[in-house]
Amino acid sequence: MEQQSSKIPARDARRSSRVLFILFFVSLPLLNPWVRGDGVGYYAFARAPLIEHNLDFSHDYQAANPSFREARLDENGRPLAFFRTRTGHLDNHFTVGPAILWSPFLLLAHAGVLIARAFGSAVPADGFSAPYRIAMAFATGLYGFIGLLLSFRLARHYVEERWALLSTIAIWWASSLPVYMYFNPSWSHAHSAFAVALFLFYWHKTRSSRAVGQWRQWLVLGLCAGLMMNVYYPNTLILAVLLVEAVPQYLAALRSRERGGHSVTQLLLRHFLFFAVIFASLVPTLIARQIVSGSPFDTGYISLKDWLWRSPVFLSVLFSSNHGLFVWTPLLLLSIIGLVVFAFRRPAAGRPLLVAALCFYFFIACYPDWAGISSFGNRFFVSLTSLFVIGLAVFLSAISGFFRSRRVATATASIVLAYFILWNFGLMFQWGSHLIPARGPVSLSEMVYNQFFVVPGQFSARLKEYFFKRRALMQQIEQRDIEQLKNAPPEN
Repeated sequence: MEQQSSKIPARDARRSSRVLFILFFVSLPLLNPWVRGDGVGYYAFARAPLIEHNLDFSHDYQAANPSFREARLDENGRPLAFFRTRTGHLDNHFTVGPAILWSPFLLLAHAGVLIARAFGSAVPADGFSAPYRIAMAFATGLYGFIGLLLSFRLARHYVEERWALLSTIAIWWASSLPVYMYFNPSWSHAHSAFAVALFLFYWHKTRSSRAVGQWRQWLVLGLCAGLMMNVYYPNTLILAVLLVEAVPQYLAALRSRERGGHSVTQLLLRHFLFFAVIFASLVPTLIARQIVSGSPFDTGYISLKDWLWRSPVFLSVLFSSNHGLFVWTPLLLLSIIGLVVFAFRRPAAGRPLLVAALCFYFFIACYPDWAGISSFGNRFFVSLTSLFVIGLAVFLSAISGFFRSRRVATATASIVLAYFILWNFGLMFQWGSHLIPARGPVSLSEMVYNQFFVVPGQFSARLKEYFFKRRALMQQIEQRDIEQLKNAPPEN
C-alpha cells in the first residue's frame, strides 16, 4: 500500500500542524499591503467591478506606482492611445483568478468601510484605502499558507512527519514564495501555489475512487482545475498528471472488457465531464477577455507563434544569472532530485507529478520572457510549490538513511535547511532594496559579496523601517526601481 498516513500518530500530526499555524500567525506582520507592478492589473479586476461596477481601469492605473503608471498614462494622467484595446478598454492582460479569490475578503472590507462611514468615518470607500489593501494582503497570505498546509499533508502520505514538516518550512522561506506571499501580495503567484496545491491534493485523495466511477469527484476536480487555470494560465500544464494517469486506464479498458473492467466509453464520459466543468469554470476569464480585448480567447500575452518552440532555453531557465531557478533558489535543486527519486520509488503518484513538473519547465523554457522580467528568482515556478515540498521531503527521507540515527539526521537537515533559509533572506533583502537589479542578469560575485559584507550591516535597520516606517521605505524602493529602469541598457 503506497500511503503511510495511517502510520502517523494523530498527536504528531496535530503538533506539526500547530507549528505551521504558529509560524503563519507570527509572520503576519510581514504582510505588505501595497498594490504595485503586475499587481495593479490583478487587483484592478477586483476593485473596478466592486467600486465602479465596470471594467474601466483608468482609476487603477492613475493610482498605480510611477514605474507602472508612466508606461501607460501621459503626464496629465490620461491613458495613452496604444493602451486602448479595440473595445475601448484599457489593456489588462492579467488573469481574473486572484480577483475571484480576493472577492470575499474585499466584500467584507467594503461592507465594513460603508458601515464605518455611516457612523462618521472619513475612510474612502474607493478600494484603494487601507482596509481594502489589508484585506487583499491578508487573503493572499492566507491562500499561500493553505497551499503550504495542503502540500505538507500531501507529502506526509509518503514520508515521515518530520521530513514533511521540515520540507514545508524550508520551501516556505527558502524559495520565491515569500516575496509573493508577503512583499508583493497583489501579484498572482501565492494564489497560484494555493490553486495548484488544492488541485493536486484532491487529485491524489480521489485517485482510487475516481477510477471506479465517482462522477461527483470528477466534477469537483474539474472545479479545482478551472480555478487553477483562472488564476494562472501556465497552470494548465499541471493537468499532465491526468494524462499520465489516463493512458494505462485506457489501455486496460481496451484489453479487458470483462467483469470489473471499465469501458472506453465510461472513461471518455468521465473525462468529458471533467473538461466540460473546466470550460464552465473558465467563464469569468472568457467574459473578462471578451469585454476587455474583444475576444474570449485573446489573452493579451505574446502570441504562441512567437514563442521559442524551436530553441527552448532549458539551461538558462535553471542556471542563468537572469533569474535562473537554481542560481537564485538553490534549494529547489534538491527538490527536483527528490521528485526524480519519488518517480522511481512510488511510480503511481511520483511519475505523474514529475511529468507535470517537466511539462511546466518546457513551457516556461519556450516563453520569450522566461526570466520573468522583474522577478525574484524565476517567479513562474512558484506555481510548483507543492511539488517542491514533496520533492524535498522525499530527498530528506532518502538521505536520512545515511545517518546513524534519526535524531542526527533531523538535526543535520535542520541546520542545512536553516542556511538555505538565511541565504534566501539575504537575497530577498538585496532584491527588495535594489542592491542587485530587479530586472535582467545580476553579477554573481556582487551578489555573494553583498550577502556577507553588505546585508548583515543593513538588515536590522531596514527591518525596523519595514515595520515602523514602511510607507517611506516603499517610496525609496520605488524610486530606486525607477532609477534602475532609466539606467538599464535598451532591450534588443
